[in-house]
Amino acid sequence: MENTTQKNDKNPFVKAFANNSWNTPDNAIPFDQLHLNDYIPAVQAGIETARANIAKVKNNPAAADFKNTIVALEEAAEMMEAATGVYFNLFSAEASTEMQALAKEISPIGAAFSSEVNLDADLFARVNVVYSQMAKLGLNSEDKMLLEKTYRGFTRNGALLNSQDKEKLRQIDQELSVLGPQFSEHVLKATNLFEMLLTDKKDLAGLPESAVESAAADAKQKNKTGWLFTLQAPSFIPFMQYSTRSDLREKLWRAYSSRALEGDTSNKKIIMDMIRLRTERAQLLGYKNHAAITLTERMAETPERVFTFLNQLLDVVQPAAVKDVAELRDFAQKLDGTKEVKPWDVAYYSEKLREEKFKFSDEELRPYFQLENVVQGVFAHAQKLYGLQFKKRTDIPLYHPDVNAYEVVDAKNQYIGLFYTDFFPRETKKSGAWMTEFRGQGQFMGEVRRPHVSIVCNFTKPTLSKPSLLTYDEVKTLFHEFGHALHGLLSNVHHRSLSGPNVYWDFVELPSQVMENWVGEKEGLDVFAKHFETGAPIPADLVQKIRDANTFQAGYGALRQLTFAILDMAWHTADPQGIQDVTAFELQATARTRLFEYVPGTGVSTSFSHIFAGGYSAGYYSYKWAEVLDADAFEYFKEKGIFNAEVAAKFRENILSKGGTEHPMELYKKFRGREPDPNALLRRDGLL
Repeated sequence: MENTTQKNDKNPFVKAFANNSWNTPDNAIPFDQLHLNDYIPAVQAGIETARANIAKVKNNPAAADFKNTIVALEEAAEMMEAATGVYFNLFSAEASTEMQALAKEISPIGAAFSSEVNLDADLFARVNVVYSQMAKLGLNSEDKMLLEKTYRGFTRNGALLNSQDKEKLRQIDQELSVLGPQFSEHVLKATNLFEMLLTDKKDLAGLPESAVESAAADAKQKNKTGWLFTLQAPSFIPFMQYSTRSDLREKLWRAYSSRALEGDTSNKKIIMDMIRLRTERAQLLGYKNHAAITLTERMAETPERVFTFLNQLLDVVQPAAVKDVAELRDFAQKLDGTKEVKPWDVAYYSEKLREEKFKFSDEELRPYFQLENVVQGVFAHAQKLYGLQFKKRTDIPLYHPDVNAYEVVDAKNQYIGLFYTDFFPRETKKSGAWMTEFRGQGQFMGEVRRPHVSIVCNFTKPTLSKPSLLTYDEVKTLFHEFGHALHGLLSNVHHRSLSGPNVYWDFVELPSQVMENWVGEKEGLDVFAKHFETGAPIPADLVQKIRDANTFQAGYGALRQLTFAILDMAWHTADPQGIQDVTAFELQATARTRLFEYVPGTGVSTSFSHIFAGGYSAGYYSYKWAEVLDADAFEYFKEKGIFNAEVAAKFRENILSKGGTEHPMELYKKFRGREPDPNALLRRDGLL
C-alpha cells in the first residue's frame, strides 16, 4: 500500500458507502486501492456519518421501539467499523512502522467516539425505554439478545454514572486505547530485535535438515552468511527441541523469555498503567476489579468461579506435572549425565524422551504434512462434516503476496463467504496464530451479507529445496484456527454483532479446539497426510504412535496453560496499589505452578499479548474452560463416528450457525442433550 494522501471523495471507504459497493467480488476489501493516509479520514468520515445516524435516533418523534432505536444503533457506525476493522487487522498482520504509528491516532479517536455514544444520556433513555418493555415486545431469542447486549453495553460503559464520573471514564478509556497498541508494538519490536547468527557448522549439532535450511534462507534474506535463528516460532521451536548445544538453547530461551522486559521496548510501565486504569474503570462502574466486570458476560460469571475451576484442575494437574519433570530429569541423567534440567532444556529432553518412548520424532512427521496438503485436508474435513467446498479465487484483492483467497460454497452450491489464508512469518506480522473477520456475517450496508473470514499464522516457510513442511503442532494450529473460521463462515443470524465468534469469550474456543481432535484420529489423518515426495499415506504404525503420544507430558502441558490463566486472573483481581514490581508480582502469582527455579531477568507478563493487547484479559482461563466443552463434544462424535452427518448437523445448527443469539450453555445442551461432563478433559489427557 502506497503512502499517498487521498481526499475524502477519493477515499475507498467513503466511496464504498456512498455507492453501497466496493466494486469488487462480493464487496471484498480492495486492499490494492487502500493507502496509508486513507484510514484516519475514513474513520473520521465514518464517525460523522454515525453521529448523523444517532441524531436521527435521538430526535425521532416516534416512541422508542426495537427497530427505530436498537436496530438503528446496531447499524449506525458501519463505515467507521469497517475502516477500523481493516486497520487493526493489518496492524496485526501487515504493519510497517508507519502503519503501527497510526494506532496512536486511530485508537483514541475510536475510544472517544465510543465514550460519546455510551455516555449519551438522551440516547440511553431511549434504549432504557425499549429494555424496560422487553417482556411485552414479543421478540425472538436473537432480538432479545441484541436488546440485552445493547443495554448492558451502555450500563457497563458508564450510562448510569453522574456527569463527573462520566468524564473520568472518558479519560480512562482514552488512556487505555493507546496502551494496548503500544504493548503490541513493543512485543513485535523486541521479537524482531533479537537475532542469533551462527557461522560454524559445529553449532548446528542436532538440528534437523529442515531447521538448518530455514536458517540459511533467513540469513540469505538479510544478506548475511551463515544460519540465522530468531524468536519467530518456526525458528525458535525446532532449535529448542533439537539443538544439542545447551548454551545456545539458553541464549535463545533467555531472549525469548525477556521480550519487552527492559530497555526501550519495556512493557513494565504499560502493564502497571493498564492494571491501574482497568481497576479504576471497574470500580467507577461499581465492580471490585476488572475481572468482576468482565466475567458478567462470560459463562463462568464470577472470579470466584474461575478460581474454583482453575484450582480443581490444578489439584489434578500439578502432581502429574511434577511427575513429568521428574521423569525428564531421570531421563536426562541417564542419557548424557545431565544432573539438573533447566527451562531451556525441557523441549530438548522432552523430544528425546518421546523419541525413546514412542519411537518417532516430530521431524519424522513433517514429510507427511506439506502445507498445501494440510490445507486441502482441512477443506476436505469441512466438506465431509458440513458439505463445504473451497474454490481458490485470483480476482480477490490481497494485502500481501503470501495471502490466498477462497470462495466457499455449500453442498447445494450456495455461496457461504470468502476465506483468506496468511501462513508465513514476517517482520510486519505479530507472532502467534489467530482468526479474524474483514466482514462479519449479518446485516451490513442495507442487507444481510455473507462473511469474509481470515486465518493468520506463523508456519514453517518453504526453502529452496523443500516446500513448507509443518510440525504436528502446526497442523493442530491450522485446524484450530480453521475451527474459528467455520464459526464465522457458517454463521446464520441477522444482527452482525451477534454473528459467528461474537459469543461469550469462554465459549469462543469450542469450535476451534474441537477441530484439533480430528488430527489425533487415523480416519482424520488419512484424509490428507501423504508423503510430499512419494505420495505414500502416513503409515498406520506412525499414526498409532501419534495417538499413543497424545497424553505424553500432559501434566506439564496443562500446568503451563494453567500458569497463564492464573497469572491473568491474578493481574485482574489484584489491588494495583499493592503491586510494586511486575516481576515480583508475577513470581508471587505463579508460585504454586512453578516447577523450576526462577531465572533472573525473565518473565511472561511483558510479552503476554493475549491479555494486554488482545481480548483475553480476565479470560485466558477460557482455553481450559472450552477444553472441557470440546473434549465432551468430541466424545459425542466418537460415539457416532467422527464424520457422522447427524452429529455434525447438530453441531452446525446449534453451535456454529447460532453465534451469540442464545446463552452458550443453552446452545451446548441443544447440541449434546445435556451439560458438559467436566471429567471429559481429564479422561482425554489421561489424567483421570
